[in-house]
Amino acid sequence: MQRHRASRTTVLEPNSDRRAFIQSVASGVAISALPAALTFSVRAHAAPNAEPPIIDTHMHVWANDPLRHSFRHPYIKDFKEAPHEATVEMLMEDMDRHGCTHSVLVQVIYHGWDNSYVADCVKQNPKRLKAQGLVDPTDPKVADKMEFWMTEHGLHGMRFSAIYYQNGKHGGDGWINARETHRLWRKAEELGAVFNFFIAPQQLPKLEQMVRAHPKVRTVIDHLSQMDLGAEDPEPDFRLLLAMARYPNVWVKVSELSSVSKSGKYPFADAYPYVKRVYEAFGPERLLFGTGYPGTARVAYNRPPLDKEIDLIRKEIPFFTREDREKILGRNAAALWGFRTSA
Repeated sequence: MQRHRASRTTVLEPNSDRRAFIQSVASGVAISALPAALTFSVRAHAAPNAEPPIIDTHMHVWANDPLRHSFRHPYIKDFKEAPHEATVEMLMEDMDRHGCTHSVLVQVIYHGWDNSYVADCVKQNPKRLKAQGLVDPTDPKVADKMEFWMTEHGLHGMRFSAIYYQNGKHGGDGWINARETHRLWRKAEELGAVFNFFIAPQQLPKLEQMVRAHPKVRTVIDHLSQMDLGAEDPEPDFRLLLAMARYPNVWVKVSELSSVSKSGKYPFADAYPYVKRVYEAFGPERLLFGTGYPGTARVAYNRPPLDKEIDLIRKEIPFFTREDREKILGRNAAALWGFRTSA
């Protein structure tokens, strides 16, 4: 186990070890054609001589007003409050300072299944923000809950944190590919929802069954499937991720290199050979940029500042072409989430 990481646990404690937490949860606990509904032209989003968008597709924010937006952590009964502030105001300031044009908010586990804060944030900043909510995947009415948050509150999709359900934890991860879960995926297709999965590599075969059965549902795998590239032999897990490239409705976030790389040290060059294989398998059109937290919260969770995160894609990773960088930093996300951009 790598002990150099200072990443988030269930309660996202500052200077905690994300990989250690995920491992503790686990211990205790033929390519088809891209459907017409999923096709898009990256060039169609470009305007001559316009600056390309920079879209952070993985941004956690949470409220600092527990009376209006209470903390309802589903896995910690006595959870009281977040250990650090990370408001949407902090995010907008951070974005403006570093030229980040748009962000996709991803509901943080602190607020549980109550997505009202991120919904309010999008309503306040509709041109620059989209939001992915959380719904209880074990709830028999999960499809209805998703529809409620999307149709009544303007969310654009849902995140499912399968990684917390490994080895029987919280009832187990059988819901990923359960028969009744197909209703959720059919509803997602109907609504045009984007799914993103915080999922361990060993769980990917279950997800694969669903993306194969529902080729029009756009699915994003977070953080390179939280791969442990510091493991003695990461290859078996890594091949499970590469296998998902055969499905054109699957995207991958090149994110969290601070916690998945062996070194954990910016610019995470030891992870580049693996990133290159993901790049070659999925192509630049299906890679996404994301960071995690706004402003000073980045320091608390041992993440690089936003300008460094942008430079990681724009300058540091050597095999991306200029066009690749524009796609990964923003054009892909603009098409996937339907952002209106000037470029």
